[in-house]
Amino acid sequence: MKNLFPILIVLFSIYGCKNETKAEAKEDAELKELFALMQGSFNSEIQAQVDSSYYNISLHMYPIWEEKGNFLYVEQAMNSRQSKPYRQRIYEVTRQSDTTFSSAVYKLDVDSLWIGKWKTPKAFDSISLKDIALKEGCEVILKRISSNHFMGKTGDDTCSSTMNGASFARSEVEILEDKIISWDRGFDANGEYVWGAEKSGYIFNKLD
Repeated sequence: MKNLFPILIVLFSIYGCKNETKAEAKEDAELKELFALMQGSFNSEIQAQVDSSYYNISLHMYPIWEEKGNFLYVEQAMNSRQSKPYRQRIYEVTRQSDTTFSSAVYKLDVDSLWIGKWKTPKAFDSISLKDIALKEGCEVILKRISSNHFMGKTGDDTCSSTMNGASFARSEVEILEDKIISWDRGFDANGEYVWGAEKSGYIFNKLD
């Protein structure tokens, strides 16, 4: 009987490790799925053709710092003025819990140095995390709805913004295999809408 306990302990350890490995593999697969869906070039040309209240906007999201984690350089511009983007960010995609993922948002120090660098992501090897600034409270928390389908949003009033008299910004995001739907809006201190699409989010169709 005494010899049975060491055997049981070994078996339990092996079985526990197998289960843990399977769980970790599943988590990694879901995180990789989300990260892959977010990569590529997109635009809202189709939506703009159907509804003139929406602009044709380009969106480029490409991986950088591949040895350090799941980081994306993100660039948005009017499709006709891609040499003058109005938003440049770095996103870090991580697992937050068993059921949620986080897309944290960072600002670059000098935006103009990085215009168009989505074409040459290795250019970002010249800087590191210490050269960018986290936009606290602006992370998007996402849940996996089904295969190749994630949805999420920021906190209701956690992401500060001063654009056009706003006090905070709010983002709602849906990520699918062929498109990303993003609804960014700004609100004043009283919670009144001050900027962003009024009816619904922008539909960015994947180009590649």
